[in-house]
Amino acid sequence: MLLLIFIILHLFSPAATTVNNITLPGCTSKCGNLTVPYPFGIGSNSGCSIGPWFDISCNTSFDPPKAFLPENLFSYTGSSNIQRLEIVGISDEHVRVKNTVAFKCYSQIGEIIDERPTGLVVVSSYFTLSELNKLIAVGCDDYSFISPVAGIEGKNFSSGCVSVCANVEDVPVGSCSGMGCCATSLPMGLTTYVAQAFTLKRHTDVWSFNKCGYTFLGEETAFTFQGASDFTDPDFVNRTEETVPVVLNWVIGTRSCNEYKNTSDYYCQQNSICVDFEGGNGGYRCSCNNGYQGNPYLPPGCNDIDECADPNNNPCDGICSNLPGSFNCSCPHGYEGDGRKDGNGCTVRNSRSPFLKLSVGMGVGFLTVLIGMGWLYFSHQRRKVIKLREKFFLKNGGLLLKQQIDSNEGGGVNQSTKIFTTDELKKATKNFSKDRILGRGGYGTVYKGILRDGSIVAIKKARVMDESQIEQFINEVVILTQINHRNVVKLLGCCLESEVPLLVYECVSNGTLFHHIHSNGGMDWLSLDNRLRIAVESAGALAYLHSAAQKPIIHRDVKSANILLDENLVTKISDFGASRLIPLNQTHVSTLVQGTLGYLDPEYFHTSLLTDKSDVYSFGVVLLELLTGKKPLCVERSQEQRNLAAHFLVSLRMNKLFEMLDRRVVREGSLEQLEAIASLVKRCLNMNGYDRPTMKEVGMELERLRRLTKQPWVNQHGNEDSSTRMSEGEHSYLSNVSLDLYTDSIELASPNNSDHIGLLYPMDE
Repeated sequence: MLLLIFIILHLFSPAATTVNNITLPGCTSKCGNLTVPYPFGIGSNSGCSIGPWFDISCNTSFDPPKAFLPENLFSYTGSSNIQRLEIVGISDEHVRVKNTVAFKCYSQIGEIIDERPTGLVVVSSYFTLSELNKLIAVGCDDYSFISPVAGIEGKNFSSGCVSVCANVEDVPVGSCSGMGCCATSLPMGLTTYVAQAFTLKRHTDVWSFNKCGYTFLGEETAFTFQGASDFTDPDFVNRTEETVPVVLNWVIGTRSCNEYKNTSDYYCQQNSICVDFEGGNGGYRCSCNNGYQGNPYLPPGCNDIDECADPNNNPCDGICSNLPGSFNCSCPHGYEGDGRKDGNGCTVRNSRSPFLKLSVGMGVGFLTVLIGMGWLYFSHQRRKVIKLREKFFLKNGGLLLKQQIDSNEGGGVNQSTKIFTTDELKKATKNFSKDRILGRGGYGTVYKGILRDGSIVAIKKARVMDESQIEQFINEVVILTQINHRNVVKLLGCCLESEVPLLVYECVSNGTLFHHIHSNGGMDWLSLDNRLRIAVESAGALAYLHSAAQKPIIHRDVKSANILLDENLVTKISDFGASRLIPLNQTHVSTLVQGTLGYLDPEYFHTSLLTDKSDVYSFGVVLLELLTGKKPLCVERSQEQRNLAAHFLVSLRMNKLFEMLDRRVVREGSLEQLEAIASLVKRCLNMNGYDRPTMKEVGMELERLRRLTKQPWVNQHGNEDSSTRMSEGEHSYLSNVSLDLYTDSIELASPNNSDHIGLLYPMDE
């Protein structure tokens, strides 16, 4: 029974299956004879470290290869040369680098015949000089000072020591007490220093046995003063530089543990603790808990130490049972005691207990151990699941979402928005099966889902996200929670506890307006009246966002692909990942230019000032798309016709409006109606946003035009109407526009996002 207990404990022990990692997967851990553990990493911008200041350069031109700290972050200065810092060792708290010795050598009459100052400049605040270093001076007529580099450290201090001796017999071996050798400490937090060798009498009195004075900063325990033999040793400088390193403290960040917890810059993994660094500019390091070992910066964290695995170092006198972070000692049958070698061990039991009593006791003990181990195991698994969900919550912007919602408290946030679990959404989509995919967008994939109550929803699963995509995702959630309009896709809830975030929308099942317009021959139902109805509903929804929402909202990516149609062909505006809230006391915001090819407002492109009139311009392109049945940009069209908006304005000026319109639109619309719609489109596409109508005005005008009674078609295309005349500014703009949009172009916004690529805007010919 005891053997069975031991086997069960061993199988459940984390140390039985875990392996200590040194680096991230796929990264090299050795440079010559040096081991480079994470958070350090070999290679510049290789992704093997936590940041550029921890990138180790491995120079393979040496044999064996040598490792150096990042260039431009650290350097030794010797004479007028800048030298890279060669690493000789990396530990949990320190980096040891190769030394440089300053010296001055004199002639018999006191002239300087050779000299070299030395210093260290550490640009990064993540490294400071360790208290393990001492400033050491060697010589019989010397004194040394150390001070920070002027203009970098911002500190005003100096420290030094004096080393003198009258004759060679006075110099003791092994002691830096001030006779032939002296040493002094450094203040904590120092990142730079300049050290020079100074003399009292230019070595004229001691020149016969001491011609040079030496000064260097180095690890105190690594240097042993050899007495007078160091004065005459020609290899003293090289030997000291090879054997006495400079010790640097390294930390992560510049703030305390509490300030980094629950942020993306907190790197301490499971079974480890965060330790604040008290010196310098702050920062922290991670350390494994007692009973654990490994790299505390690499997932899944530190591994349990199996104290029972090594029979030569077994802490128990009896039976050893490994536990997470600890161990337990017990005595075998017939023995008693605590079972520990440092305790009273195990001794033969003299009791003659009845067999039944012994059996019951052992049975109860076995059952207790099993229950205890089961409780520990399931508690451990439960903690792992909770921590994993917390990790995903933070990774997917949970704190950012909470801050955004708190900042908009009382601002119309939909309190009925539901928080879904990962299991619910996996079941609804058959574990995100491919046959449930409705479409793919710039920020994720949309799946059809069937919830437990039978309702059909659309579930948007974000792609593997970086920091900028998390901001877009959270922005869409915040925007949608403040919108309640029949022509805007409704957000039903979200899930942040999965590896990538999920949004749950009402399902709009009839595709996009883009699909209906540009499918072969167009849809049978797409009459002029239905086109105007879609335009009216879309304009009404955008007008609501601009003026009726609690805080004005600019969609910023109005296009036919973001206008959905439900089973009753009712319009639904979607995709608010790029949208922006406008403060009530402002009329515009400055943003990174972002939009979709062919729809982007030229004024917004040139000024980066986003206004509600930017949506008006994009809606004008959609309205033009409805009237012509043509795509906003098409490389297959002639050079003059590739840009639909530019071609429309040119055609309008040349009195060729009706050649552009869709044949069905021409058949079903009256002359007055079509010319009025064209005039409205022209106003929406005005180069000056101030002269464009508001979305509310656009919606009202479209509603009026939809009610116009159709008149029999009369061939009046040749009559020039004042509504088709272009302003001088527009004519000047178009005359300088190259319609070849695919030769000279500027890419904006996300280059990896096929749905939200920046406008390839025309350049001057």
